[in-house]
Amino acid sequence: MTEIRFHGRGGQGAVTSAELVALSAIDEGKYAQAFPSFGPERRGAPVVAFLRVSGSRIRVRSKVYHPDIVVVLDPTLLDIVDVAAGLKPGGTVIVNTAKTIEQLRAQYGFKGRLAAVDATKIAMEEMKVPITNTTMIGALLKTAPLTTLSAMEQPLNHRFGRIAERNKKAMERAFAETTIRE
Repeated sequence: MTEIRFHGRGGQGAVTSAELVALSAIDEGKYAQAFPSFGPERRGAPVVAFLRVSGSRIRVRSKVYHPDIVVVLDPTLLDIVDVAAGLKPGGTVIVNTAKTIEQLRAQYGFKGRLAAVDATKIAMEEMKVPITNTTMIGALLKTAPLTTLSAMEQPLNHRFGRIAERNKKAMERAFAETTIRE
C-alpha cells in the first residue's frame, strides 16, 4: 500500500487531487481511498488531504501519519508546516517550487528522495489560473506509478468538463518537467 499526504491551502485543490487519483486507481482495478482533514478553515487556510492506493483491500481508516509520499501544492507552507513529519524512510517529498532541489535541501534540510516542479508556472501557462492540483498529479505520477496519465483522463473529464483538456496538458507537462533526486 502506498500512502500519500497532500499539503495545500483551501481552494488550491489538494482534496480534489487525492480524489482524482483515487478514482483513476479504482478504475484500473486497484483499491483506493481519499479524504480531507480540515475543520472550519476557509479559502487560503492550510489543508491536508490523504490518499491510499493498494493492490488489496485497505482496512486502515485513519489519517496518514507515516506517508510514503508528501505532495506540497503551496511552497509557502514549507515555512510554517513540517511537511516531512512522519515521512517513512526512503519516502519522497514533492514540492511545487521554482527552486532547485539543491536550494530546497539547503533551505529546508530535506533528506532522501526529493522532487520539484514549478507547478504554478505550468498552471498559469496552461490553465491561466494558479491552481496546481492537476499539475501536481503529474508530478506525483512521475514519482510513483499509482495510476497512469491515460487512466486520469476519465476522472478529469468528469470533474472538469470543458476545461479538462487544459488540466490534462498541465498534468502532462508537470510529468515531463518534474525533477527527482535521491
